[in-house]
Formats: sequence, C-alpha cells, structure tokens
Amino acid sequence: MAVPETIPLAHEPDHRTGTIGRYAHGQFFASVSYAFPEGYAPGSDWADRKRLYVVLHRFDHEGRHVDSDIRHIGTWAEQMRRPRGDGSVMARALARLADLLDGLPGRAYGDIAVRPFRLTVDGVLFGLVVEAGEEADGADDRAELHPDGLGFRAPWDGLYDT
Repeated sequence: MAVPETIPLAHEPDHRTGTIGRYAHGQFFASVSYAFPEGYAPGSDWADRKRLYVVLHRFDHEGRHVDSDIRHIGTWAEQMRRPRGDGSVMARALARLADLLDGLPGRAYGDIAVRPFRLTVDGVLFGLVVEAGEEADGADDRAELHPDGLGFRAPWDGLYDT
C-alpha cells in the first residue's frame, strides 16, 4: 500500500507520540530528541556532536506544515557531566517543551494526520519524510519522522515502529 497523502499519527500517552494533538489553529507534534548532523560518522567527538533539540512542528487543520520551532538545548556530553537537577540539559529541554506546549491555545492531545515535510536545521534533518522501500509497487514504502526515528507504514493506522 502506497504512502497516503496525509499520514495518520496516533497519540500514545506516555510514549514518543504523547505530545501530539490539535490546537486552535491546527495540529501539532512536539518532541525532545537527540540528533547528529546528516552525514556525520561517529568518531571520538561523538558526545559533543550528539545534540539535544526541542521541537514543535505546527500544521494547519488539513495537515500541511505551517512552521517549526526548533531549538538546540545542549549536547550528550553536557548531559553526562551534569545528569540531574534543574540545570541539566534534559531538564532545560523538558522545561522548554512545556513552555511551547503551554503556548498553544486550545491545546488537546490526540491523533493527528499530517502531510510529509522536511527541513534542515544545524545540518540535522527534521520532518516526516517518505522513504521508498524495495518493492516496485510501493507496498513497503514508509514515512520516517526525523530525527526521532519513528517509522509509519501500512496499514497506516498511526502507530509507529522504531
């Protein structure tokens, strides 16, 4: 089954799609995710190159990408040096995520359906990107959420795999 024009994403509380839903102006997908720049081959500097981002993608009511708020918060190396407390990289990221979500008027968590999109920030790919499978008829094509590493595929029920 080919990738649909609008791809359903299921809201799963307490999982990686726990911060998706609808708000007064459309739909949203928010996340906190570590990522390397595209093409980076891990070397001895990997912990300094693995960056933590807080992301809020906004879509209109029909699932078209409107804009994204993407902010680099820190690195894996910084998180390992100070793993706990309000000043840790992860604590700062979660606070930023909460602020972004609080800024969405009429926010309600739930299932959404959005169209593929892509953008690059700091050399990192962000978006819901259609990826071709090996079957010529497109039956194994998928949509991958970058950099989160969530894959959506037939039967297009909104559930992801990693």
